[in-house]
Amino acid sequence: MDNYAAVLHGPCDLRIENVPIPEINDEEVLIKISCVGICGTDVKLYYSGKCGLEVVEAPMVIGHEGAGVVAKVGDKVRGLKIGDRVAIEPTQPCRRCEFCRAGRYNLCDGPRYCSTPDGPGNICRYYKHVADFCHKLPENVSLEEGAAIQPLAIALHACNRAGITLGSSLVILGAGPIGVLCAMTAKAMGAAKILMTDVVQSRLDIAKKLAADYTVLVKSEYSDEEIVEKIIQTLGGRPRITIDACAFPSAQRVSMLVTKKGGTVLIVGIGDTTVEVPLSGTVLREIDIRGSNRIVNTYGPALAAVASGKINIKQFITHHFPMEKTEEAIQLAKTGAAMKIIIHVK
Repeated sequence: MDNYAAVLHGPCDLRIENVPIPEINDEEVLIKISCVGICGTDVKLYYSGKCGLEVVEAPMVIGHEGAGVVAKVGDKVRGLKIGDRVAIEPTQPCRRCEFCRAGRYNLCDGPRYCSTPDGPGNICRYYKHVADFCHKLPENVSLEEGAAIQPLAIALHACNRAGITLGSSLVILGAGPIGVLCAMTAKAMGAAKILMTDVVQSRLDIAKKLAADYTVLVKSEYSDEEIVEKIIQTLGGRPRITIDACAFPSAQRVSMLVTKKGGTVLIVGIGDTTVEVPLSGTVLREIDIRGSNRIVNTYGPALAAVASGKINIKQFITHHFPMEKTEEAIQLAKTGAAMKIIIHVK
């Protein structure tokens, strides 16, 4: 059997190649991939060869928002069988370090994470994964929605870290896929007022349709102080919670300047290694600054929210491409004209 895959060899060098079908161990399953979402991480890897601390040093299969059908199961696997449709939580933590033992496996010191130098991605026909991080899809959840569960689970973890509660007032900087999913999740969690900002009006239009109550278009000539004032005027006050979902230095500065005393700034976007921010004033106003890294214990709740209709993720999926046009899909994602792009693997 052929196992064609989207293999990144370096910046702007993506090739569709036939790679070996992986051999599974007793605790793994082999999955015939059906759908994979394109993520901002894929865009950064494609154009620069790196994302955050991850650097492409050898050819690697990309993609980490996968869903497919179980094709083979290991001898010790329980709860999954051939033919089951699954969403793949793209991590394989060590299960032994202090963080794994405390249930915070997203901070594991030595995980194999999908689509990194430590673990191949899943824009391919056949992919192997540890069985207990493969989540069976409810009957009313499609494989396309299953692929979009990964970014939703990220958004849910971010909203948990931010402390969203019934009646929360919040600002989300960045109306890309994660920002919009954070808004949809916050709305489902009971947030009363959500304002979103972005530099692209079409993204704000989608955000307003899906979850945002207010939007602010940010222009390049605006100063940080002007953006803060526009947010306060539009929202009718300062937010208790601000989520930075784009990770631009200006957004991180604005998040700290606009949040009310005693509030929380949650950073979910991956930005530059070093950023200059107004830290002293933030500290004196006792604003909590928190990070959100990947996913921890939110795949199940995200699936349940979609299956129950609490979050309609279908309307979040805007574009579809076959695997052989993965490069074209990534180029579209970079423009900001799409929300969630799904790669269909055959």
